[in-house]
Amino acid sequence: MPLIRVVHTTQYRYAAPVRFTRHRLMLRPRDSHDLSLNDAMLGITPPAALARWAHDVFGNSICYLDFGTARSDRLRIISTLELEHFPGGLDQPVATIDPAAETYPFRYNAEEFPDLARSLERQHPDPEHRIDAWAQKFVPDEGRIRSLDLLTRMTEAIRDDFTYERRDAEGTNAPLVTLETRKGACRDFTLLMMEAARALGFAARFVSGYLYDPALVDSETAMVGGGATHAWCSIYLPGAGWVEFDPTNGLIAGRNLIRVCTARTPEQAVPVAGGFIGREGDFLGLDVTVEVSLHSKKPVVVETLAPAVEVAKPDPN
Repeated sequence: MPLIRVVHTTQYRYAAPVRFTRHRLMLRPRDSHDLSLNDAMLGITPPAALARWAHDVFGNSICYLDFGTARSDRLRIISTLELEHFPGGLDQPVATIDPAAETYPFRYNAEEFPDLARSLERQHPDPEHRIDAWAQKFVPDEGRIRSLDLLTRMTEAIRDDFTYERRDAEGTNAPLVTLETRKGACRDFTLLMMEAARALGFAARFVSGYLYDPALVDSETAMVGGGATHAWCSIYLPGAGWVEFDPTNGLIAGRNLIRVCTARTPEQAVPVAGGFIGREGDFLGLDVTVEVSLHSKKPVVVETLAPAVEVAKPDPN
């Protein structure tokens, strides 16, 4: 069971003191059978006047920050997360998947279908059915295929046939753009796989969190996205539940993946959302560093301009 510590520092810089609007932070992962959160702390400068916690429609833990009348030329957020991870591995979904869903095609049962309906819906237009055609490549012309094998082949095809390119700009490319260019960031690959899986009748969700990388400890070759914020998808397989697939690295069943939040679309999983009140041109830039350490090893620093996933401990009062 890996012991993991994540220190995530985010700093916004301004040319003059500005006021801050309410910020919405998706900060805190939920304890689960595969993740135990030992400690989570959040430091904010300038201090927030009020912090309020809630759960969103997906059950993610949300923190709302109000800064009152405070003004500053910097907004600094330091998040520290300490946790234990208990990855089940590929054997777990293989052993637990419902026999009726072991082979594709299958149908979700009437009891679960209403709750999965929105995760089954396509979110992006595909007028020429190019996503459909690409997804069908993984379905044999004759006979049936194991559902897990189909999704594994799709995951590995994106890893093998597409080129990863880190992109600092916000937003996610449309699946057709990713399919045409054969390149993208982890969130682009994730959205393509979600839409392709939905085209085949699978319920899919977007997951944001961290990829912890054994290469940070012992290996010589790091995985793509290791030690930084990362995106992948989860697909519902009856019996096994929401099984995680990382098309950027070809990872299956949550190994090395620390989820912080899940949503139906990437836009619903923005880690930090907020703004400022000031003059045009006041915003100077965003600096983010992520430090990930395993088993008390020396932290590895990864720099990125993407919004940070912040983790905080709610006020017990």
